[in-house]
Amino acid sequence: MHTETIQVLGSHRCELGESPLWHPQEQALYAVDIARRHILRWRDGATEPECWSVASEPSCLALRAQGGLVVARRDGLWSFDAATGRSECMQPPPFDPARQRYNDGKVDAVGRLWVGTIDDARRPDAHLYRLNPGGAQAMAAGITTSNGLAWSPDAQHLYWADTKAHAIYRLPYDLATGAIGDRQVWAQFAARDSSQPLKTYGGRPDGAAVDAEGAYWVAMFEGQRLLRLSPAGTVLAEIQLPVRCPTMPCFGGADLRTLYITTAREGRSAEELKSQPWAGALLMLRVTVPGMPVVPARI
Repeated sequence: MHTETIQVLGSHRCELGESPLWHPQEQALYAVDIARRHILRWRDGATEPECWSVASEPSCLALRAQGGLVVARRDGLWSFDAATGRSECMQPPPFDPARQRYNDGKVDAVGRLWVGTIDDARRPDAHLYRLNPGGAQAMAAGITTSNGLAWSPDAQHLYWADTKAHAIYRLPYDLATGAIGDRQVWAQFAARDSSQPLKTYGGRPDGAAVDAEGAYWVAMFEGQRLLRLSPAGTVLAEIQLPVRCPTMPCFGGADLRTLYITTAREGRSAEELKSQPWAGALLMLRVTVPGMPVVPARI
């Protein structure tokens, strides 16, 4: 698949960059830095982001149908207005924030917001929640690090990954009701042996996005690569990246053919950071197949 050269957007570096989100009305890209508790925005044409600090780790963002953003944080679900910098709590967390926090989240084709959690002690106690206006509803459980949320273009399947298990699941999805079926392993990756050098490790699935052809793009954390998988789960393309730890791709730009990729530098060795100065940067490249339009959350 043809791609142009990978570029870095400016000099800003996140500790744990995540949840890139294209805002079509603003023609701007938003993201979060979970570790530094920042919400970031790159306006169209800007190389450096605006930055807002929040009181608790922000894990993911969504557009809100009423305007502004929805932010899933350790301390619950919040609205955020970039014009004023004001945040307001919408819902408390449905979990113990001393043990867990929200992690990856996405919006389905009719505006339902889904967000998973991560367990601080890496126990398989994480959940996947559907966040309704009246509160959070647990829809699935039994994994450790909820990631990789995305839907097929026909909305008949939901993708959901457990990063620690190196697995991506596919679940039947009912768009009319928001119900999900049983999960099945859709793609499985090899775990890293304790003696295995990082340079030979393929990584584990982190954040993801689906393009207009139904291909699933997934960031392989510690694998220094981005994969494009077919609806059958086979690898269509592998893009080598200049950083060890990509976290999530998203499609943006006026034609939805610019692929943005957040990355991380948190906990990486001084030697690795010296050899990979783009660690923590926002990467971008042009792709042939556009992504799916962003849907605002109706919450």
